[in-house]
Amino acid sequence: MPVAKPLDLPFDPIERAAEIWEDRFGPADAMAAVTSIMRAQQILLAGLDGLLRPYGLTFARYEALVLLAFSRTGALPLRVIGERLMVHPTSVTNTVDRLERDGLVRRRPNPRDGRGTLAEITPSGREVVTRSTADLMAARFGMAGYDPPELGDIFTLLRGLRVSAGDFRPEPVAPAGDGATASAGWPARPPVLSGPGTPASAPRRHR
Repeated sequence: MPVAKPLDLPFDPIERAAEIWEDRFGPADAMAAVTSIMRAQQILLAGLDGLLRPYGLTFARYEALVLLAFSRTGALPLRVIGERLMVHPTSVTNTVDRLERDGLVRRRPNPRDGRGTLAEITPSGREVVTRSTADLMAARFGMAGYDPPELGDIFTLLRGLRVSAGDFRPEPVAPAGDGATASAGWPARPPVLSGPGTPASAPRRHR
């Protein structure tokens, strides 16, 4: 996966900062964890945007396209897109504007609300989702250095932070043997994109 130019430092700057922090302010575990997450986001976003660049996408625009592809009709109100992607309405408008200019999305009136607008994925948008997703899956979304159990641990740890922040209300775990997934809050049968190389499951926000 394409990555930003390596810094190639002779030491870990976050670890070094944590040592200094300990001397001056006290425990540095939270600071080091947060700083590491922030740096990891920079690394992953640079790599993912690099993979998506040939398709004229950023990861933010890719997420919006996938969300529309996962919806039952291929169309959603802009308000719902913002809620599911957890971004500001202005960001949604800018994202849809660019996707519309590229012919991947079109706007149409919301039949349930005369004043509302739906963003609808186009056939070209679906094709781009299929091809770009194959590339992301091949690169394991930049997380190829981790095995599935480790990825599950990362998801679980960060999920707790999201719950604490009020992102969503976790659903109770269903009793074993009823066909539900082991992970609470995830659908037993998540939507699936058509075509090869597409993901078989996705977080609830991408329904």
